[in-house]
Amino acid sequence: MSGAATVVAALVVGYLLGTFPTAVLVTRLATRGSVDIRIAGTGNPGGVNTAHVVGRAWGGAVIAVDVIKGIGAGLLGWVIAGPVGAYAGATAAIAGHIWPVWTHFRGGKGVATSAGAVLAVFPAFFLLDAATAAVGALTLRNAERAMQLSSTVWVLASFAWWLAALPNLWGPNPTVALPISQTIGATMILFKFYQSRPSPA
Repeated sequence: MSGAATVVAALVVGYLLGTFPTAVLVTRLATRGSVDIRIAGTGNPGGVNTAHVVGRAWGGAVIAVDVIKGIGAGLLGWVIAGPVGAYAGATAAIAGHIWPVWTHFRGGKGVATSAGAVLAVFPAFFLLDAATAAVGALTLRNAERAMQLSSTVWVLASFAWWLAALPNLWGPNPTVALPISQTIGATMILFKFYQSRPSPA
């Protein structure tokens, strides 16, 4: 396959992996099919809502698997199409989690999957990412604002790593694909948070 074709293949594989319905399957398993997480609690098929509806252990399992989706998509993309494929696959997994084709494009918010994607392709930022998210959650006490802060730092860091050619641990060497992919990932997540706002009365 040509270079462009392998990148497209990495995108497709990453997207399909991202669509794996972790929260739906876990809640069905935990409740023997009596709960559909897409209509229970907040209706968001993610780890936090799963924890609220069926328990923290189950929510933790959802988060762990969603993180693995992001890691797997980045690594498979790397195998298929090299560093560019890694960025493409990891970013596509976030899109697949947020807009899965199998459920009429109604998915989760992509936060855990993005954490896995960062671990795969931007590992040098992971600890800073976690620290920023924790500070935002503790000080802002608003999930959307905390995500805005985290996403801003995420995007700025990706540009800094690319422009300064900083080391990226086990991830691909920073190229322009790094800030492009991280900006797309952050934008998708923020858009999903905006979509998920309660409608005004």
